[in-house]
Amino acid sequence: MTNAPRPRRVVVLASGTGSTMRAVLEAARDDAYGARVVGLVTDKDGAGALEIAREHGIPTAVVRLEDFESRVLWDEAVARTIATFDPELVLLAGFMRLLGEPSLARFGGRILNTHPALLPAYPGAHGVRDALAGGAKVTGCTVIVVDHGVDTGPIVAQAAVEVHDDDTEATLHERIKEVERGLVVRTLGRMAREGWTVTGRSVRIGAQEEQ
Repeated sequence: MTNAPRPRRVVVLASGTGSTMRAVLEAARDDAYGARVVGLVTDKDGAGALEIAREHGIPTAVVRLEDFESRVLWDEAVARTIATFDPELVLLAGFMRLLGEPSLARFGGRILNTHPALLPAYPGAHGVRDALAGGAKVTGCTVIVVDHGVDTGPIVAQAAVEVHDDDTEATLHERIKEVERGLVVRTLGRMAREGWTVTGRSVRIGAQEEQ
C-alpha cells in the first residue's frame, strides 16, 4: 500500500467573508484533495475569513495598508508575511487589493485569482455590471494565474453562467459566485494533485511547474 502524496501548502488571501476559503477547507477534509490551507493573510481586521480560519485552527496575519507609510512598504510586508507560511500555492479569495512586485517576484506562477466574467471579456472591478450593460447572454467566472496586469494573467479554468432576462447585477453576481466557488475548489485541487506548467499565456495542469 502506497502513501498518499503530501498535500500542497496553500496560503489564502481574503478581505471579506471567506466563503471561498470555507469551500476549500471543506474539500480539504478529504485527504485525497491534495491541498491544505496553512495560513490566512488579510488586510481587514474584521474580515469574516478570520473567524473561519480560527474555527479551523489556521494561523492568521493581518497586514493593513493604513499601518504603513507607503504602498511599497505594505507590498513588501505582504510578501514577507506570505513567505512565513512557505506556500506552494497562493489563493486570492476575495482579496480586494492588487498584489505588488515583491509578491509576484517571490511567488510568480503560483498565485491564483478569480474574476466574475469570462476573461478576456469584461475585465476590471465591474465585470458583472459590464456584462449586463454589454448585453451578454452568457457570462461566468475565470481562474487565472496572477501577473503584473489587472485580470490579464494566463487563464487556468473557466465556467459559464447564463444571464437571465430579469437579472440585476446582484442576482447575477450571486449565481456567478456559487459557480465560482466550485470552480476554485476543483481547479486548486487538480493543480495540487497533478502539478502545472505556465508557458507564456498557456497554463497546463498535469505537469509540475519548474521552480
